[in-house]
Amino acid sequence: MKTNLVYFAWVRERIGKTEEEIELPEAVVTVGDLLIHLRGLGEEYETALQYPDVIRVAINQEHVEHDEKIAGAREIGIFPPMTGG
Repeated sequence: MKTNLVYFAWVRERIGKTEEEIELPEAVVTVGDLLIHLRGLGEEYETALQYPDVIRVAINQEHVEHDEKIAGAREIGIFPPMTGG
């Protein structure tokens, strides 16, 4: 399944890409699975996603939890924690 990934803020800076389309293995079913898979793609992904618990994810521009299934996602956004006041 091909999925369009969009990276934001320091996740984008560490991975070195704004977005990419990748083929995901069948075993990648949830957001948590996706983050684990991405960490295995190289040092830059490992660095960007080394603390997956703080990473926020949106499917089709709607924020979701890490146990959310990604089937049918047109776009998955990956964000660092939100800060500000």
